[in-house]
Amino acid sequence: MNLRKSVAVSFALLLALTTLPGCKKKQSAPLADETAPPPASSPAPTAVLRATPTVISAGDQVQLSWRTMDATAVSIDGLGNLPTAGVKTVTPNQSTTYHLTATGPGGTVEATADVTVNGKPAVEVPTSSMSAEEEFKSQVQDIFFDYDTYDIRGDAQATLAKDADFLNRNSSIKIVIGGYCDERGSDEYNLALGQNRADAAKNALVTAGVAANRIRVVSFGKEKPFCTESNEQCWQLNRRAGFAIDK
Repeated sequence: MNLRKSVAVSFALLLALTTLPGCKKKQSAPLADETAPPPASSPAPTAVLRATPTVISAGDQVQLSWRTMDATAVSIDGLGNLPTAGVKTVTPNQSTTYHLTATGPGGTVEATADVTVNGKPAVEVPTSSMSAEEEFKSQVQDIFFDYDTYDIRGDAQATLAKDADFLNRNSSIKIVIGGYCDERGSDEYNLALGQNRADAAKNALVTAGVAANRIRVVSFGKEKPFCTESNEQCWQLNRRAGFAIDK
């Protein structure tokens, strides 16, 4: 091959190489977004527990109230499982810290409420001029009911707590509880209602520590009214559970 032919071949080769399409570098697949936030978690529960009042004398009652959020289970030590919000009346016999635990999908939270219980007041010694029955009537008070019900009212709960305190300090006394009604309704209906009122008072005293075998109940219905006028003031006096020494 002569020099001219060799130059022509080399030029042809160079031209072919320069016209070939360029190779593109394969692009890697985009990486997943590693900065995306994690899925939202359940909020942690919250709880508030209050005691009213926080300082009492022995035998007095305390109202516990609590409120929670984002909780599915609530309990208070000594009281067991409870609704997620509510109110409960307790009668602590010594200074106590009530401890609430609330649990939900987001975790567990606790709350506490302190109650200070002062010592029982000194037992009053009856004077020589006061008989045992007079002392009983001065210390143990009757309770009253709303129309056509035997539910224990709030004011009656406080009265029953003081009645129970006296009876617990005088364990030799046995009592009879009479259930009374106003004049409205049939004799049969009022006898049953009077029985329920007497039983409700007895159950409250037993819950407060008075032995059940010290208490006898009887229903008088509307047969022994304390007041004979036909008006609400008089009817209220007749809707009662009356206490007397059982002789």
